[in-house]
Amino acid sequence: MGHTSLEKLIRLQRKTSSIRNICILAHVDHGKTTLADCLVASNGIISTRLAGKVCLPLYYCILWESEYLINLIDSPGHVDFSSEVSTAVRLCDGAIVVVDAVEGVCPQTQAVLRQAWLENIRPVLVINKIDRLIIELKLSPQEAYTHLQKILEQVNAVTGTLFTSKVLEERAVKEVEVQEALSEPSSGELVYDWSAGLEETDDSHLYFSPDQGNVVFASAIDSWGFSIHQFAQIYCQKMGVRSEVLQKTLWGDFYLNAKAKKIMKGAQSKGKKPLFVQLVLDNIWSLYDAVVTRRDKEKVEKIVASLGLTVMARDLRHSDPKVLLSAICSQWLPVSQAVLSMVCEKLPSPSEIGAERVERLMSVGTRRFDSLPEKTQELKQVFLDCTSEETAPVIVFVSKMFAVDSKALPQNRQRPLTQEEITQRRDLARQRHAEKQAASQSAENPESANAGGTPAVTSANKEEEKEHFIAFARVYSGVVRRGQRVFVLGPKYDPALSLRTLPDGCSAADPLPSVPHLACCTLEHLYMLMGRELEELEEVPAGNVLGIGGMEEFILKSATISTSPACPPFTPLNFEATPIVRVAIEPKHPSEMPKLVRGMRLLNQADPCAEVLIQETGEHVLVTAGEVHLQRCLDDLRERFAKIGISASKPIIPFRETVIRPPKVDMVNEEMGRQQKVAVIHQAKDEQSKYPEGVHVDSTGLVTLTTPNKMATVGIRAVPLPEEVTRLLEGNSELIRTMEQFSLFAREGKTLEISQKTLEEIQGFKSKLEGLLQGHKWRNAVERIWAFGPRRCGPNILLNSVEGYRRPSVWQCVEREKEKSEAVMLRDFDNSIVSGFQLATLSGPMCEEPLMGVCFSVESWEIKFSSQLTQQDSVEEDSVSQQALEADNNASVKGCNEIKGGLKNVGDTTDCYGPFSGQLIAAMKEACRYAFQAKPQRLMAAMYTCEIMATADVLGRVYGVLSKREGRVLNEEMKEGTDMFIIRAVLPVAESFGFADEMRKRTSGLASPQLVFSHWEVISSDPFWVPTTEEEYLHFGEKADSANQALKYMNAVRKRKGLYVEEKIVEHAEKQRTLSKNK
Repeated sequence: MGHTSLEKLIRLQRKTSSIRNICILAHVDHGKTTLADCLVASNGIISTRLAGKVCLPLYYCILWESEYLINLIDSPGHVDFSSEVSTAVRLCDGAIVVVDAVEGVCPQTQAVLRQAWLENIRPVLVINKIDRLIIELKLSPQEAYTHLQKILEQVNAVTGTLFTSKVLEERAVKEVEVQEALSEPSSGELVYDWSAGLEETDDSHLYFSPDQGNVVFASAIDSWGFSIHQFAQIYCQKMGVRSEVLQKTLWGDFYLNAKAKKIMKGAQSKGKKPLFVQLVLDNIWSLYDAVVTRRDKEKVEKIVASLGLTVMARDLRHSDPKVLLSAICSQWLPVSQAVLSMVCEKLPSPSEIGAERVERLMSVGTRRFDSLPEKTQELKQVFLDCTSEETAPVIVFVSKMFAVDSKALPQNRQRPLTQEEITQRRDLARQRHAEKQAASQSAENPESANAGGTPAVTSANKEEEKEHFIAFARVYSGVVRRGQRVFVLGPKYDPALSLRTLPDGCSAADPLPSVPHLACCTLEHLYMLMGRELEELEEVPAGNVLGIGGMEEFILKSATISTSPACPPFTPLNFEATPIVRVAIEPKHPSEMPKLVRGMRLLNQADPCAEVLIQETGEHVLVTAGEVHLQRCLDDLRERFAKIGISASKPIIPFRETVIRPPKVDMVNEEMGRQQKVAVIHQAKDEQSKYPEGVHVDSTGLVTLTTPNKMATVGIRAVPLPEEVTRLLEGNSELIRTMEQFSLFAREGKTLEISQKTLEEIQGFKSKLEGLLQGHKWRNAVERIWAFGPRRCGPNILLNSVEGYRRPSVWQCVEREKEKSEAVMLRDFDNSIVSGFQLATLSGPMCEEPLMGVCFSVESWEIKFSSQLTQQDSVEEDSVSQQALEADNNASVKGCNEIKGGLKNVGDTTDCYGPFSGQLIAAMKEACRYAFQAKPQRLMAAMYTCEIMATADVLGRVYGVLSKREGRVLNEEMKEGTDMFIIRAVLPVAESFGFADEMRKRTSGLASPQLVFSHWEVISSDPFWVPTTEEEYLHFGEKADSANQALKYMNAVRKRKGLYVEEKIVEHAEKQRTLSKNK
């Protein structure tokens, strides 16, 4: 197929039914880019000989015989770049999922299928690298057929799991609604048949099956691929069987009865060759045998002649048999024809967008579609129509911003010069040359020659250095025109507020009052994205993917653009990878700091997953998803955005601090309490027990602390939370934040509207918490929760155990009626206690890292002076609390600073020790820290799940690398039909740097790990441990100087933060001796 003209593509953009927006998804190294290159080569964008051997950018436009415009977006397969997959999937209606025929379903395959499912886009399957079954595994056609069946089962199993979970969820919601609708509750216990929903729902269209036409078998590197439909067309005339019958029987347990000349069922039971093996695989295997294995020239010529192909003499004589194979296969079974015909037939056009997907896109945050304003709900039909009429409102979603060089922009592109321009430039060059000569000869005013030229050069350089951003977007409705005025809607934009504020029928061109998270801008440039090239457009109709220039001032990462203020912002993108790896960055030359700041701002805008922040210490920190992602971000900073030399610190590893129950066995697995205690040489424990004046710690771990002015006393006890509770709190931080906002509004006499769905989720969260906090010590604990922390939404709890003090519940939003009937007042300085708890949980005593899984129970709280003096403080405290919550909503570390800053204004109750509220905050913080230290302390490390595929001969080396880096193998299984093992392990993030490189070096590239952040895990060793029993002395020695992993991590963090570290500078000191030479 020849190169397509731009005019033809613009014409096709107006025909929505002929557009296909698709992306290619797969695990790393499964052949996505090779397949994309083959499809692009068929369109004449790159050479066919380069297909599979060059790496092109994201976007291509491809034309197919039936006049289809296919917007194809390639995506990376590495888990660190899964955010790029999310940005691609949002703009598409369909996806090509590529699976390696040898490796089968891998972790990232499951992740991309889940992302496609969450975005409601329809996938088709390409089983790639079938040539590996012939050349590497040397399988027979029959064995290969069985192997391919298993791979299809694996892929369908993943899809089936996603479908089942969705149906059961919907079924549960429906049952709850039915139960609520019943006026009288039934006396008997209701029994639900969960399988009923699965039986009723049709799921046949979800699964991949070759006879449905949504599977292609391919080898992209050898340029061939086919679907069952193609072979059905080939054999229908030869065999005299209808094409429809062949399409249904070519895949499955069917065989050809030669005597009866009929296709019959039961190939496996009768020991016959299935039709797929006999008619399809046997032919491909014989071609590989003749061309690659035996290099039989006569047989090759017969095959070429029988297929009616023309192969160039140069290819026949080539020393590499793969060249000849590719020449034959690309004509006989071109992969582009098979894949593109499947895309056009099986994947939907933009006008076929489903109602469910539209509702999901429009329901942002915790709001349900039903709760949106009426005008907003009316836009649903606009989405479904996907029309390009003049009256239709423009709705565009920008999924990411990407940086381009100014030279790549169409307006700056070099074009052939006309004869007049060449003459003009020659005259100008001559004139400059003459001026230079005159300047060199003139001694009176040598600067005169340069006076005119310098400013122009400087301005040109500045223009050239400027980085341009293009918004990667899709039009869902209306026609986008160049120069059009539109609204840019931020992620927190509320259409209900906007519709109340703005006049009816207003547009972005009118002068309007300011609305939060709403901006107006002009669309300066529209581009068609053609691989590396950009083509400027005047207008883009609905259903197309485009680039928009000049939006960098209005959009940070993603946004919704519309001409209607009733349009809601789209649901945020689903990112599989969590940013976890932090590094501090500084320029090599301090004078270049402004360039670094600008470069980091540009990087933050260009990368959907990277985060940039400035810590309290003034460090510029870059947060990335993994080691590979970090390296790419640093390279981008050096070469594109900052263009300066930068120094990056060692990765800043996040830890958490926690307490555990007292262990029952000691370090040598002896039961505690039965050993003979000995004198402790190390006085570390004694030193810890020396508490300052005003602090009392009893044997049960209760800490009582008095403020410096002796007017208030607090009693705190630290208790470890069950692991399940910690996980529940961590997973529901958004709900906790919503509850906290509601409580703050209620305190100010306002009401915060929360959707019914969110209230149900909060009620469910409360019920789960009650179910997990069982037992005598947790009696009525859920109702007594005072606050969550840090940042008011973390995985730690402050519990109210003060006798006679009842305060408003944190569950006010689900207990409104109860709260109205029972008016409960806050005590003065209630917020001081909460603020002290927030500060204590934000930085623990071990190494100033946040706490996790700790419950602080306030056992006593006494204030010894009159309430008249406290009113000013109390008012100030409320304002401080509000500041802190606003800071928390912005997910900023500044929250604690604002608390500290707000307290400086408290005036009436100050004494020589400062404001009383400030004293109480400090006392509460210190009490929490001492209570924490009174229990067995432990560090928690961030853990990666690690999945490694390796052959049996390198298995030992894989285990060696894992054990060296504190990894723990969870399970190991052999992949059926191959000699590959799948090893699943967990690995601390702190030990993961350089892990992938070391694994590849030790295994000669035969094993490559995929690391995904999984969870936080308690490090079992005590960082403060010293031997105290005879058994421990015998086992560890008097010095007990064997490596303590927790202590190593803790000291590394303390050193980085500039905290005191107890270590010996000189371990073994000896007097220096001078040895004279022997004479």
